[in-house]
Amino acid sequence: MKKILLSLLLVSSIGFAQDTEKENLKRTEEAAAKVGEEKPDGWAKSGTFSLIGNQSTFNNWLAGGQSSLSGNILVNYDFNYKKGDWSWDNKLMAGYGITKLKDADLQKSDDRLQFNSLLGKKASGLWYYSAFFNFKTQLDTGLDPDTQTTKISHFFSPAYFQFGPGMMWKKSDNLKFNIAPATSKLIIVHDEFTQLGSSFGVEQGDTSRYEFGAALSGYYKFNIMANVSFENILNLYSNYLEDPQNVDLDYQLNIVMTINKYLSTNFTFQTIYDDNAFRGFQTRQNIGLGVNYGF
Repeated sequence: MKKILLSLLLVSSIGFAQDTEKENLKRTEEAAAKVGEEKPDGWAKSGTFSLIGNQSTFNNWLAGGQSSLSGNILVNYDFNYKKGDWSWDNKLMAGYGITKLKDADLQKSDDRLQFNSLLGKKASGLWYYSAFFNFKTQLDTGLDPDTQTTKISHFFSPAYFQFGPGMMWKKSDNLKFNIAPATSKLIIVHDEFTQLGSSFGVEQGDTSRYEFGAALSGYYKFNIMANVSFENILNLYSNYLEDPQNVDLDYQLNIVMTINKYLSTNFTFQTIYDDNAFRGFQTRQNIGLGVNYGF
């Protein structure tokens, strides 16, 4: 528990930077929300490209240590649309990172590509009828962490698709959750990874796996002070067809402490539980200085 609590404090994320016009628009929308006014119809778009770096150097350091250098490239793009009772929220996230230890080969520290889309039509109050689509995969080849030579994954293998109807509660673009009790899930894996056994839940000799279950997703982003933002992204899924009590979990916490328009300190913590891929929690955490460009 102590390690988890510590991890939540030492996390890294996509930097957040906007030009003056976009910042003014955001302030206007937030002010309108406070007085109960509707956000204007049309597209609201914002994106960030971030380069995050870490370096450790040791020379004749008697306490011990190993020099290392790492870097992450992150892209985060939101494009949301509103017209009358209709709401359509889209989010694209991509990240790739490498780490170089002294006298060792380069290793990946991050590799992900994800797209989330959520369509809603107002039902009553803050509730919407909804339909969602999620897609996620990786960009590069993955190697076994023990041998660093055996290939265990690559682009589009695995690839995850989720889609289904549901109900969404939405207070703003920064606070919403969606319940989808009739969700289809498709997992695709190249047959080279299932020749000798199952892989990511796909049975030996197969290239895909279909599941049907319930999905719940939540998004909450807030500022604890003027230059520090917390972003929480949660996804839960239960497969009706097999072991529904084993709920898949994907939670990500991003904390950004803005220094100025182009520099920030970024922390990220992510944990995944999917017993089809690995019987235990997968975790990653990063911390570093980010150079950000808003678009």
